[in-house]
Amino acid sequence: MSRKIEKNKIWHAIHRTCISIILLCIVALLIKFAPNYEINHLADRTNLIINNNNITTDLKSDVLIENDEIYLSFDDVKNFFDEFLIIEDNKIVTTSNTKTVAIPIDGGKIYENGSYTSLDYDILQKDGNYYLPISKFNKIYNIEINYSKDKNIVTVDSLNRKAVTAIASKNLKVKYTTTSFSKTVDKVKRGDTLLLIQNENSKSKKWTKVRTENGVIGYVKTSKLLNETTVRENLEREPIQGKVSIAWDYYNQYNVAPTRTEPIKGVNVVAPSFFELRSDGSLAVNVGNSGNNYINWAKQNNIEVWPVLSNSMLNNLDAMSKILSTFQTRANLIDNIINELVKIDVQGIHVDFENMYMSDQNNYSRFIIELAPRLREIGIRLSVLLTAPDGSDTWSLCYDRNTIGKVADYVVFMGYDQHTASSQTAGTIAGADWVELNIKKFLGQEGIAKEKIILAMPFYTRLWTEQNGTVSSKVVNMKDVNIPDGVTKVWDDNLKQNYIEYSSGDTKYKMWIEDEDSISAKLDLVNKYDLAGAGFWEKDRENEDVWDIVAEKLN
Repeated sequence: MSRKIEKNKIWHAIHRTCISIILLCIVALLIKFAPNYEINHLADRTNLIINNNNITTDLKSDVLIENDEIYLSFDDVKNFFDEFLIIEDNKIVTTSNTKTVAIPIDGGKIYENGSYTSLDYDILQKDGNYYLPISKFNKIYNIEINYSKDKNIVTVDSLNRKAVTAIASKNLKVKYTTTSFSKTVDKVKRGDTLLLIQNENSKSKKWTKVRTENGVIGYVKTSKLLNETTVRENLEREPIQGKVSIAWDYYNQYNVAPTRTEPIKGVNVVAPSFFELRSDGSLAVNVGNSGNNYINWAKQNNIEVWPVLSNSMLNNLDAMSKILSTFQTRANLIDNIINELVKIDVQGIHVDFENMYMSDQNNYSRFIIELAPRLREIGIRLSVLLTAPDGSDTWSLCYDRNTIGKVADYVVFMGYDQHTASSQTAGTIAGADWVELNIKKFLGQEGIAKEKIILAMPFYTRLWTEQNGTVSSKVVNMKDVNIPDGVTKVWDDNLKQNYIEYSSGDTKYKMWIEDEDSISAKLDLVNKYDLAGAGFWEKDRENEDVWDIVAEKLN
């Protein structure tokens, strides 16, 4: 009897052991194939984590580590750090938020924001590709780079982004996902610092996503974190609050800035004509005492000053083309612009380069790309004036609006001269239907963000004359519009303008009037499409009452 009992005990022990083995196998299989188990396909590659995103699988080439330097391929730097990275004249030209840099491929002096420094690193060439030492580019791109040799992970953090850390209250296992049964991807010790990736208000969540000092990303229990600390705030420049409202104050190089004593109702930016481009790339500067008095007036009335840089006195497409043609000629012009801007107390600049060859489109874009970081470094906003899309080669097709829209703080759509002085038929200079059509083009086919678009509208019109089959016109300022006795205005609801037509002898006169009604309708388009704001060309051509409408419509 006792032998039978002993056999039963042995049998039950074997049975329990088999069940335990089976259960362990099942658990192992569940862990291996469950969704929260990490199968690391990247274990044999250097992993690259940018702003807490593992982008290793998106790299076009592997990360190289040679002589303690971390290298990324040209294409990967272009993809993740500078979409406008180019090679020009055997130099790699790169831009960042506040830097414009040209690096000679074969060694030499580096150009950085107007200064030259010695090259203390090499550009590698391998398998037909250039590799850039990203570990040396921390100042260029304002990033922090670390390499964990144990985990073979490179981490890159933008220093203009907010960062929050916490301390591990005890030894912790970092999990692949938000469950204790998940695979452990790293271990941290009590007192280690963890970078919080999400759940800044982490006390309301059971798990917090973190990055360890080794660069590993995973989850730990929120209750095990102490001393949550913001170690870096967002450093993005604050935009203008509310809608931008610009009054242009135009005067040529033979005149001086106007004397102003009162604020302009509804206006928070003024644009005086301080700078003109010369054919040698230098600037004709028209500031002086009158300009400084103008700046002081604007400052006293809480109005920002964005002076205009124009090429109107150049009047030479070949000279313009030469100035834009190389990195060095563009850099010389940019240096001139920065040198002048730091002398005066202004907050922005309008670049108004018109009448250029269509073949200079890319070079003009490069000028804007290379100018923008230099302006950000000194806290100056960049606004670029653009004509309506789909026009002539030298007036419209000379602009890459999409690229300019990505780089500039604002783009100004010059919503006028629908019919110009050379038009063979009489017509409005800024019908609301035409303006709206082109706003849609800026937003749609040109792909410019609405919060960057400023709609400029005219304080003038044209009086058209038709006589013996010949059409001519002259500019009439809004305040000077004169409607002869007996002539009645007719409202055109498509153009959102009042129209007059009358004859004297064999001459017929036509005018599409710009007045408070037409400006109000264009301001409605600014609000309809939630654009950045409006601009008005130009101050002192208007009826004074128009400013009440500007203030009302733009709040």
